[in-house]
Amino acid sequence: MALDSKLKSKTEVRRELILEMTHAKGNVSVEMLTEFLGVSAQTVRRDINQLCSENLLRRRHGGVESFERQLNDPYQQRAVTNSEAKHAIARAVADLIPDGSTVFISIGSTPAIVAEALTQKRELTVMTNNLNAAMTLSNEPSNRIIIPGGEVRMPDRDVLGDDVLAFFNSYRAEFGIFGVAGVSEDGGMLDFHASEVRVREAIRTHCKTSVLVMDSTKLTRIAPAVGGSIFDVDQIIMDQHPGDDFSSLIERVGDRLKLVGGEI
Repeated sequence: MALDSKLKSKTEVRRELILEMTHAKGNVSVEMLTEFLGVSAQTVRRDINQLCSENLLRRRHGGVESFERQLNDPYQQRAVTNSEAKHAIARAVADLIPDGSTVFISIGSTPAIVAEALTQKRELTVMTNNLNAAMTLSNEPSNRIIIPGGEVRMPDRDVLGDDVLAFFNSYRAEFGIFGVAGVSEDGGMLDFHASEVRVREAIRTHCKTSVLVMDSTKLTRIAPAVGGSIFDVDQIIMDQHPGDDFSSLIERVGDRLKLVGGEI
C-alpha cells in the first residue's frame, strides 16, 4: 500500500512539472519532456494523455501546448440558473413525447429537468448516462431505464467515456434530448470535453427526432470542444429569442426553433 502511495505521489509530481513547463514555454515536445523528467517516452505520453483528457493541456504534433482552461460552472449552480426558463423548456419537450416512447437523455442540468417533466408519461424506454434523469424517471414503475457502465462523475452524477459512447451507438431511439455548453456564431455546438461531444453526437445521430434544449444564455458561452451543428438538429427549444447578434443563425434554423418564453 505504501509503495502504491509513493508511486502515485511521483506521478502527481511529474504531471505538475509537465504543466509548469508547458505553461512556461507555451508548448513542449515529448522528447523535451522525456529528457527533462528522466523517464520513458511511453510514461510521458501516458501523462500527457491524462492531462489532455482533463482539459489541462491540448495536444499538438509531437507534444502538447497550453491553453486557457475553460471550466463549467458547478452542477448545483447550473441547476438553479435561469430555472424558470429551463422548466418552461422541459414542459415543451414533454408535450412532444407521447407515452410509450423510446428516449435518449444526455447529461446536463436542463436534460435532468426535462426528465422531471416526463414523470407524467408512462411506459417510456429511456437510455441515459445522466443518473439524475435515471433516478427521477425510475419512480414510474412502467418505465424501462437503461444506463451504461463506468465511473460516475461527481457532483454531476453522470457517466462518460468510451463505454458510454459504445452504449449509445448500440441503441436507437425515437427522441434524443440533449443540451450543450454553448453555441458558436457559426452554429457549432460546444462542450467542455471531447468525450461529451462524442456522446452527444451519438445521441443525435441515433434517434429519429433530435431535440436540443438550451436557455438563451448558452449563446454567449465559450467552451473548448466543438462537434456538430445546430443546423443538424431537428428541434431546438429555447426560452427566448437570442437577439440581433444571432439573427442570421436563427433565420437559417427556421421553424425548427420553438421559443417558450411566453410560458415563463
